[in-house]
Amino acid sequence: MEKLNFKDFYTAEYRPGEEEITNYRAYRRHRLGENAEIDETLTTTQRLQRKRQMRKNKAKIALGRERAKRRTAAPKTIEKRAIKQARTSIFKKLTRGIPKDELTYQRRQEIEKRLEKPAFKQRIKMIARKLIPQVRKQEIERKRNQASQ
Repeated sequence: MEKLNFKDFYTAEYRPGEEEITNYRAYRRHRLGENAEIDETLTTTQRLQRKRQMRKNKAKIALGRERAKRRTAAPKTIEKRAIKQARTSIFKKLTRGIPKDELTYQRRQEIEKRLEKPAFKQRIKMIARKLIPQVRKQEIERKRNQASQ
């Protein structure tokens, strides 16, 4: 267990004038570093709020997507795609082939929580590492098809 210091015994707004959640997240980023994992899930109201934000910014998002399509994916992006594919394959195994959008929020959240456990994360990493060459080939193929059109 980490030793407590003076800062742990008083509360002050990290960013005065900001919302409570913004203050909290900024404080966590500062204390735990930029790579700190945030284990907070969205509430139903927050989810609906995000839905409205996404609908409002859909034109900007589409423009960004188009620009990204023209570029070749960076190694980090390829790694992210491999991880996503690995997560999806494990998700399918856990749901016995039922698509994600047909599941209830409750069931989906329960499975997502299971996937966040260290054992599953390790398994996902292993599968993703094996998938990276495949994902890279898919990217090269995508660029070839794009050039021929």
